[in-house]
Amino acid sequence: MPDLSGVQQRFVDWLLHTDPAFAGDVADDGRIPLETRLGIYRNAYALRLMEALMDAYPALHTLLGDARFEDLARAYIDAHPSSYRSIRWFGDRMAAFLRDRPPYREQPVLAEMAAFEWALRGAFDAADVRPLTRAALAGIPPEAWAGLRFVFHPSLARLDLGWNVPRLWRAIDAGEAPVPPEAAEYPVGWAIWRRDLRTWFRSLEVDEAWALDRMRAGAAFAEVCAGLAEWIDEPYVPERAAGFVAQWLGDGLIVTADH
Repeated sequence: MPDLSGVQQRFVDWLLHTDPAFAGDVADDGRIPLETRLGIYRNAYALRLMEALMDAYPALHTLLGDARFEDLARAYIDAHPSSYRSIRWFGDRMAAFLRDRPPYREQPVLAEMAAFEWALRGAFDAADVRPLTRAALAGIPPEAWAGLRFVFHPSLARLDLGWNVPRLWRAIDAGEAPVPPEAAEYPVGWAIWRRDLRTWFRSLEVDEAWALDRMRAGAAFAEVCAGLAEWIDEPYVPERAAGFVAQWLGDGLIVTADH
């Protein structure tokens, strides 16, 4: 009896690398040529992965058009065959692929759009955790705030974008007239997250982006306040930092506060 796991592995090797050894495992039914029958599986495999990429990157698809997106999808599939049990994760390296691969790297807006859409996708199905309430935060004594550290919602993602990608995405998602890609003078920080079964995103000022990144990395409130003095006169730092915390709390980004 053929070993099932061995047959399955030879099938995968044939599917991904056209290993001819697998042909000996396939019975000839005398009706459809062997290569034709195997070709159906190979085409179906590629088409299913292309559908997954179209589902993950609809705005990127729109920017490229059908023909160019199909070329991109086939190149990506060849470079990064699926290695996940769930097809949901296929396409996770698309942004890096577009940054490095000619001719796509000559259009950096494409890699940024891929990163933005993947972040939206991650926010949509991230773990569901109840945000911290204002009452819970208000119960923390003032003397404990210096050492306060926050844990943020698992759906939260941070991107720095040099192009008007969110505006492009909004227009495409709403079916509106195309918006021309435009580069910003400086990269803009963005936060992407999910709240109340909806995915949200908003831009961040430079100091808020820095503060959010530092607190996500585990910095204490006092450390963040000290760093904010780079942008703000020292007497106004506590108010600015507290404003960030109030905003994050209102957005549902904070899950726990440890002190």
